Parts: sequence; C-alpha cells; structure tokens
Amino acid sequence: MPGTRKLNRPTDQRKAMLRNLVTSFLENGRIETTLTRAKETQSMAEKMITLGKTNTLHSRRQALEFITKEDVVTKVFSEIAPKYADRNGGYTRIYQTGPRRGDSAPMAILELVD
Repeated sequence: MPGTRKLNRPTDQRKAMLRNLVTSFLENGRIETTLTRAKETQSMAEKMITLGKTNTLHSRRQALEFITKEDVVTKVFSEIAPKYADRNGGYTRIYQTGPRRGDSAPMAILELVD
C-alpha cells in the first residue's frame, strides 16, 4: 500500500522530500535513489501521470498541489501523459543497483517506461 513507509522522517519533511523527488523524476525522466524512496516515488509519480491522462482543469490543479514546478506539470499533461494514453498503469520501472558505498543502503534507478 503506498504511503505507509515513514522513511525515518517527520510527516512534513517526508511529504516535502517526496514532492521534490516526484518533481525531479518527472522533470528528468529518471532518478537514482534508495530502493524504499524509489518505491514511494513510483506510486506518487504514477498517480500524477494518471491525473495527466484525464487532462481537465481540476486534475491540473490537483497536480499543481503536489508537483512544485509549473513547467513540470505542463510537461506531464502535454508530453508524458499522452504517451501512456492506452496504458492502464505501470508507467515507471525500478531497476535495483548495488549498495551505496557509504552506508551500504540498497540503491535503485527509477525511470519512465518507453
């Protein structure tokens, strides 16, 4: 179930971190982060792409509540969402990489599916 991981942060910091991760992911098309953060980011990013598929004023305003940059919202609604118009989910993929050198945390790459 998405949204159940606390990620060792208070609620406000966790929400801000996820908003920033989702925004940078949708802006660049891929990010490298820890596995648990990637799983949380994946569920939120897929919800934003699903909002982009409906393409109404209400869904655009809902996306603007979560995504921090207006140009990223425009990109989601004009470029990313139309690409997945005939797909019912599974817009992103997580690839696991090796452990992080400093603390041996499991790392992953999150990217959009072509």
